[in-house]
Amino acid sequence: MHDAPPIIRNVVARAVVAPIGRPVRTAMGTIPAAPLVLLDVHTEQGVTGNAYLFGYTPLTLVPLVKLAESLGELLKGKQVVPFERMKELDLQFRLLGTQGLLGMVLSGLDMAFWDILGKAAGKPVVSLLGGEPRPIRAYDSYGFVDPVADAAQIQRSLDQGFRGIKIKVGAETLAQDIASVAAVRQMIGPDIALMLDFNQSLGPMEACHRIARLAEFDPYWIEEPVSAQDLQGHARVKASASVPIQTGENWWFPRDMQRAISAGASDFVMVDMMKIGGITGWMAAAAQADAASLPLSSHIFVEASSHTLPVTPTCDWLEYLDFAGAILERPYQVTNGTVCARGDGLGLAWNEDAVSRYAVQ
Repeated sequence: MHDAPPIIRNVVARAVVAPIGRPVRTAMGTIPAAPLVLLDVHTEQGVTGNAYLFGYTPLTLVPLVKLAESLGELLKGKQVVPFERMKELDLQFRLLGTQGLLGMVLSGLDMAFWDILGKAAGKPVVSLLGGEPRPIRAYDSYGFVDPVADAAQIQRSLDQGFRGIKIKVGAETLAQDIASVAAVRQMIGPDIALMLDFNQSLGPMEACHRIARLAEFDPYWIEEPVSAQDLQGHARVKASASVPIQTGENWWFPRDMQRAISAGASDFVMVDMMKIGGITGWMAAAAQADAASLPLSSHIFVEASSHTLPVTPTCDWLEYLDFAGAILERPYQVTNGTVCARGDGLGLAWNEDAVSRYAVQ
């Protein structure tokens, strides 16, 4: 007889603002540090599942903590069975909807559930999903770059073996975007993939105009040129562009992905572990990407994504943007431009001294 799944005892949530290696400057503003909520799901069997949420702004941290702890009360005494728990919570909040802060917490809890199962089995999560740890090619993710001030950082990325670099665009003028992209392309040469991310900053007409001018620099993809919710706008840009269009980091759960695919919104897809529904949601998204023959990449969440990308049939790139390294016992490392899953579970353990240092009171 198989052992029964662990039983949830309680959920503990803590807020931190963790330092990051470099500020992320975007068309929507600058992220100088990482506002995170750390989730610890304790079980009656003594196994604790760990995951974290990225809050984007410190303003979300207190409500995320309270929401996570409230959901923990609903989960007490239930088995750690991720698919069943997600189905149950989706039904419970069907009238409210599972976008926004609620969706973030649901996804984070799902990640922690899979972490528990991996730890209980003594295996990495990727093995539970039917795969094995393997190096996944990663690109180094930048904000707006200053070609002079950031030249040493970009060279360091190349020295680490990254075969892709992403920079933000969507400056006040097209001339500024052209100058930035031209300088970076010259720095990295023709053989390194160059991704350009507009962060939803343009309307469809302006996006088409700018992309046509930036195509000469051979971008690997153009990311979120228009509002993430404007699926028709994305489809319009895609139809006019000679460069592949990437979107998906702001899809909430697999049904958002289905709507985007039906609209023909992009050539590539990028899912965010915290918005797509955790590990459980990712696997449904990966199946959709496979059925539609769409290359799938990750958005942030380096650690968990390194476990799901190896079992994603259309796996493309892992985004390397290390928001949690400062509060981990063993931050995930880049080796020859790749990241590899480790475990038991998701391979996460908090550095409690750092957590105390960066805690939000």
